[in-house]
Amino acid sequence: MTHVRDRDSVEKSAQAKHAQRDALPPVLLYAFRPMFFAAGSWAAIAIALWLAMFFGYAQLPTRFDPLSWHIHEMLFGFVMAAVAGFLLTAIPNWTGRLPVRGYGLATLVCLWMLGRLACLISADLPAWLAVAIDLAFPAALLLVAAREIVAGRNWRNLATTAPLAVFLIADLLMHLEALGEPVPAGLGWRLGIAAPLILIGVIGGRIIPSFSHNWLFKRKSPRLPVAANHFDTACVVILALGFILWAFLPEHRLTGVVLIAAGLFNAARLSRWAGWPSWPEKLVFILHVGYAWVALGTTLLGLSIFDVGVPAPSAVHALTAGAITVMILAVMPRVTLGHTGRALTAGRATVAIFILVNAAAIVRVCATWHTALMATLLLVAGALWIAAFLLFELIYGPMLFMRRVGS
Repeated sequence: MTHVRDRDSVEKSAQAKHAQRDALPPVLLYAFRPMFFAAGSWAAIAIALWLAMFFGYAQLPTRFDPLSWHIHEMLFGFVMAAVAGFLLTAIPNWTGRLPVRGYGLATLVCLWMLGRLACLISADLPAWLAVAIDLAFPAALLLVAAREIVAGRNWRNLATTAPLAVFLIADLLMHLEALGEPVPAGLGWRLGIAAPLILIGVIGGRIIPSFSHNWLFKRKSPRLPVAANHFDTACVVILALGFILWAFLPEHRLTGVVLIAAGLFNAARLSRWAGWPSWPEKLVFILHVGYAWVALGTTLLGLSIFDVGVPAPSAVHALTAGAITVMILAVMPRVTLGHTGRALTAGRATVAIFILVNAAAIVRVCATWHTALMATLLLVAGALWIAAFLLFELIYGPMLFMRRVGS
């Protein structure tokens, strides 16, 4: 009799959870839904505002200078939103726990939005208030991610919260530098770039060979990705070491040597993942392209420290507009399609998104090499970037706000 009552209690609890889920708007069911939409929207808006400031058509009431605002909002607005959407969607798969949804998720989204507004009008706010509002989102994201991983006893993935902690510290350092506090110049934004790149090294090393293996195995390809081993660990370690050194010693020759080695090691790592055979499915192939930008950008960054004609801004944009952004636009469509019950394949519009974002990165990297054409190339790169994200919003936005197909 007790067993019957227990079973009834479990069934009623399950029914209550289903009813609660059905009562929520679809956009609040999984973190990828609002956060990917926020990332795509802000990527387009922030670049449009930056171009308006660069060409003298706008001036924002922010304590950041125009370049610092641009860097800050790309890292702690756009990139942080995408990272939050991915991690808070992946963590339930790692832990077996329910995803963060409903009011909790809505609160995180509101904190992110308030942070963007606070940075936009920080000159009109008390300094401490603007900083506190902006830091609330990365702090809350770190706490929520750590809580979920610890509650699920998923100790293997606890290390993924380290880049979130670095994001929080980096954000604070950028604010302190803008306020004139005695912090190392540029340390905040360099750490803000290092954090997602290290995360790509770790997570990318799992998903790229895994997704490639699944796709190639189904098609009986004679070539499959090499299984992860100590070489992959070494690649991640040297990549992390290179970017940590760059954050603190950006002009030291040792930093340059380690970065060049990290770029070459990770290029070799990428070659083991059977990228070219996956060319027919662009949703898989674009992941390899994104990681190729990691290897290229890291190598260029190392070379920029030596007097060999590689401009540091070009190397930095190979990592930001290239590696980080291409990986974000490789993952967001895949996660959206998979979690909304659609086929994991890239249609023509999605391929156009991939072409546009890579073209934007190439043009932006080249802009610093051609100073006479820099203004024109910046405008072209910005237009390509905005087009890529507007197309993402147009194609994937409706999916993010609608219920899963078949549910």
